Amino acid sequence: MARDDRPARARTRETPPVPVRAAGVLVGLETLAAVVFAVVLALRATATQLGMGAVVGEALFFLLVAVALGAVAAGLVTGRRWARTPAIVTQLLLLPVVYSLIGPSRQLVLGLVAGVVVVAAFMLLISERSRAWSMGDER
Repeated sequence: MARDDRPARARTRETPPVPVRAAGVLVGLETLAAVVFAVVLALRATATQLGMGAVVGEALFFLLVAVALGAVAAGLVTGRRWARTPAIVTQLLLLPVVYSLIGPSRQLVLGLVAGVVVVAAFMLLISERSRAWSMGDER
């Protein structure tokens, strides 16, 4: 076999398409919501009957979720293809949260706003341009 001594082509990171960057911004908003929720939980830890440890643990869980979502959002905005799949899974996991806000919790405005963000991010992530970009087929 002939050996190829040519230097490897330098990897250039192309800018992700607009739908991917827009989805990254929406996932960033979800990150901010998770941080706010974690802070509110932590601040209200002393006013609950569940015990301070349980509420602080829940707040730390949402803070961990926020860190992971922040990494995914940054990945989408900066053009990391790996970030698309966890972003899609996150949107699917947030649909029951939206339902819970609109239905059983009766927080219609918050549920509708969350629903718009989740559905918009999901649709942007599964668009043809986003799919082609994630597969490296962008033209």
